[in-house]
Amino acid sequence: MKQERDLSVTIAGVKFSNPVLVASGTFGYGEEYGKLIDLSQLGGIVCKSVTLLPREGNPPPRTAETPSGMLNAIGLTNIGVDRFIQEKLPFLQKQKTRIIVNVAGRTMEEYVEVVRRLSRCQGIDMLEINISCPNVKEGGLAFGAKCESAYACIKQTKDSSRLPIIAKLSPNVTDIVEIAQSVEDAGADAISLINTLVGMAVDVEKRRPILGNITGGLSGPAIKPVALAMVWKVAKAVKVPVIGLGGIMNIQDALEFFLAGASMIQIGTANFVDPQASLKIIKGLNGYFREKGIKRIADLVGMLEIQ
Repeated sequence: MKQERDLSVTIAGVKFSNPVLVASGTFGYGEEYGKLIDLSQLGGIVCKSVTLLPREGNPPPRTAETPSGMLNAIGLTNIGVDRFIQEKLPFLQKQKTRIIVNVAGRTMEEYVEVVRRLSRCQGIDMLEINISCPNVKEGGLAFGAKCESAYACIKQTKDSSRLPIIAKLSPNVTDIVEIAQSVEDAGADAISLINTLVGMAVDVEKRRPILGNITGGLSGPAIKPVALAMVWKVAKAVKVPVIGLGGIMNIQDALEFFLAGASMIQIGTANFVDPQASLKIIKGLNGYFREKGIKRIADLVGMLEIQ
């Protein structure tokens, strides 16, 4: 009997039909893309960051195109956890895909309270704890830049949650491996990396920064080599699954991350270029498996040959 290809991945008891997620901040609350693609084909949706109270975000301009990428300084704009539960979650609960909610906060207490409220809801499969956003003055990277604060934030959110926890890490640190080991020790069920790199663009005619926040987060193909190296280093150093993101635009990029050790991937900036990008990558994975005779995604993960 011919064995079928199996793209499924299971993390902390949650089974995903395939390893392709859409990244937080690039897919809204899911509904925005629902008319453009078949959401049920995705491995899962990672919603944009949710905070305790609504946030207006940073002053405009908030985005700027760069060579091989983009800068964003959105500032975690969102409607707050209560409105998210009332207005956005009902749509997500109806979708035939996994739902992961990204959580952010100004203080440790805010992270914990958001986690508690979301943990009481049905239809959410995992929480991604954002300790890596570079575009806010309080919270975000302030918790993810040092081992002690990263450990404390993940430990407290994990202890407050009935749902599995993903720790989302920043590349804007001295040693991302140490941070990864800290959040693993704190109980993270998985680790996602990388968030954006700090970047800046200048209008030479006006002699002013292009972004209203002056600096922003750089994403897209420009950061892929950095993301790939960090995923490879972290995957070797921790036992929990690693979810890779950073400049993945096509099947070739995706395969590089799997070989480097990522168990799953997230598609981010590519969604702005082509809303179908994630589905094309899933189709490409099926084709690659068929061509190479690969049966399971696990047979590809971490198979980079180092001489």
